[in-house]
Amino acid sequence: MPEPAGLDKVYSAVEETARLLDVPCSPDQVAPALKAFGDELPGSHIVFSMAAGERHRGEVDFDFSLTPEGGDPYATALAHGLIEETDHPVGALLAEVQARCAIASYGVEYGIVGGFKKSYAFFPLDDFPPLVKFAGIPSVPSALGEHLDTLTRLGWDDKVSAIGVNYHKRTLNVYLAAAQVPAQNKVALLRAFGFPQPDAQVMEFLERSFSLYPTFNWDSSAVERICFSVKTQDPGELPAPFDADVDRFARGVPHVYEGGREFVSAVALAPSGEAYYKLAAYYQKARQSSNAAFAAKQDDAAS
Repeated sequence: MPEPAGLDKVYSAVEETARLLDVPCSPDQVAPALKAFGDELPGSHIVFSMAAGERHRGEVDFDFSLTPEGGDPYATALAHGLIEETDHPVGALLAEVQARCAIASYGVEYGIVGGFKKSYAFFPLDDFPPLVKFAGIPSVPSALGEHLDTLTRLGWDDKVSAIGVNYHKRTLNVYLAAAQVPAQNKVALLRAFGFPQPDAQVMEFLERSFSLYPTFNWDSSAVERICFSVKTQDPGELPAPFDADVDRFARGVPHVYEGGREFVSAVALAPSGEAYYKLAAYYQKARQSSNAAFAAKQDDAAS
């Protein structure tokens, strides 16, 4: 396996990826992330991701894993001035989770333009917290608890593999394994959440999905979005209209592992019927076993 990338090489890959999408990128934009988290990046699982469509143009995300020994990434972001402290429950959530659940690894989503966006927590593959236990954590949005009966009835009673906490949008993603869940249950979940029936192409995609994550907020009982993911080496499987940015990204995004590029494609659905499409590309695969759960979010049914 190739040697892990040093920070200069990581920055060069960020810059190269941003250039593919005409996203402005300079050392000043990336330096805060490298200063706060750089010690772990040579051994991290690193992923570049983008969303298709005009509304999402102008940004590319730089995601990376962190060992649990490195501590809460939100606390690190606060300490380095990457984000402002808040008294909203979103600011307390990760600390409350780590006080109650075993953590296998953490992760960060960092926008080249938007800066620090999200913290992730990944749970051990043999110790996923029960959904009902997770929903009982004080800072978790009450909306999750309101949907527990639906989720458990359709097969997601003990499968919280990871969470993503978005500090700007003040939302929570709850990652649930989907590979072993019948396709009709996925459709039933959409219906129960008040989402319209997807078209045939999206239906075929969600039937193959290995992971899904609903998005909750603290202001409403409604599910804001639900996203389905498929791992692939063929980004053309993404059921989106042709997008030149997606094509350039898929053909040119750098990677430092052997073999062809590997991707995770995703479809995010909304109750309005709107859909948007995301593509994530592995840049580097984690070497440390403590980062394995971050990789699992991308590449197996534990996500």
